[in-house]
Amino acid sequence: MRNTIAANELELKGKAARKAARKLATISADIKNTALHNVADGLKAREEEILAANEQDIANGRRRGLEEYFLDRLLLTPERLQALAHDVRGIAALPDPIGEMLDMRNMPNGLKVGKRRVPLGVIGAIYESRPNVTIDISSLCLKSGNAIILRGGSDAINSNTALATLVKDAIAGAGIPEDAVQVMETTDRAVVGQMLRAKGIIDLLIPRGSQALINRVASEATIPAITGGVGVCHTYVDRQADMDMALDIVNNAKVSRPSVCNALDTVIVHSASAQSFLPALAKRWEAIGVEMRCDTRALSMLGPSAATRAVQVTEEDWQTEHLSLTAGVRVVDSLDEALDHIEMYGSGHSEAIVTEDYAAAMRFLDEVDAGAVFVNASTRFNDGGQFGLGAEVAISTDKMHARGPMGLKELTSYKWTALGSGHIRE
Repeated sequence: MRNTIAANELELKGKAARKAARKLATISADIKNTALHNVADGLKAREEEILAANEQDIANGRRRGLEEYFLDRLLLTPERLQALAHDVRGIAALPDPIGEMLDMRNMPNGLKVGKRRVPLGVIGAIYESRPNVTIDISSLCLKSGNAIILRGGSDAINSNTALATLVKDAIAGAGIPEDAVQVMETTDRAVVGQMLRAKGIIDLLIPRGSQALINRVASEATIPAITGGVGVCHTYVDRQADMDMALDIVNNAKVSRPSVCNALDTVIVHSASAQSFLPALAKRWEAIGVEMRCDTRALSMLGPSAATRAVQVTEEDWQTEHLSLTAGVRVVDSLDEALDHIEMYGSGHSEAIVTEDYAAAMRFLDEVDAGAVFVNASTRFNDGGQFGLGAEVAISTDKMHARGPMGLKELTSYKWTALGSGHIRE
């Protein structure tokens, strides 16, 4: 019975979304931008209502004993709503990708052939916590001409409902069919399975959440889906690193917002730098409360103590996206050793090197296999807004069809167009 109810809701909303997508694909950039500005304005005008809904979700989450990193992702504040509005206006300011002509050329017979950028159609989003995703994905889908079916987690049901209602009202006010944004109202988990098999309804499925969710999508989806996104991220401090710069970068990557996917999970330090770098890092992190899970060499330089919060690392730690004030620490004797560690344990998300050695930097850029690779910069910059995309629907660690932050162009495809004047093939 539960599966039938979920399937019926998805079918009805899917049909409405596909109908709206056909119209949305032809709507002008001006109208879409007006809708986006309506969304941004609504985030301020309805701030009190949205925050009240979010307070309900936070209170419910605390009663259920949700972990702090999860509650941080769930939390909305006036500052976070303001940042969301800023991102939405940034999306409105970007060029409209739809209709862009790619690789247009004249064939020897006079036929004009090229690719025309088009929307994918209907995007499905399954996400846990993270009510900001409701705004980010809806805004990017609208600007790229796609309808969206949203399925947020039960932990954020009140926040997501308030935000989705805002979006639907905002786009309707601009003349866009409100059916272009669909929200799965049931919190029944059966709907997730239905969405994973929604061939003919959803053109691309985007999951945002835990490793368990990503794994489920990878194993069960029968439609195109983004199946990478977990971040096990490293920063390598080279033998020729500027120590002050390295401290600032590593600290920012770990503590600026530890609950997000581009936060540092392991710092790797060249042995020539470790004797000076690690005690300085431990001192800085002592005041913040970061636990350092150290290999034997790093631990010998710091000593296990409550003050430095340094403990022996485990094999599992190297493989873990911590999402908290916890970091693995390893000492190596060469860049090759650092590259080997990243190849073995990295998830292909965000990797960084701090060095003044140009050759080492170029090797790192060339040899590290990740969606975003940084030289002398924090991994926290792996973000659609920071990369000039306005926002992102996800950060993909896949290699097909999109990699890294997914913005407007990553939500499009193309169709070949051929312009003739009575051409026939002999």
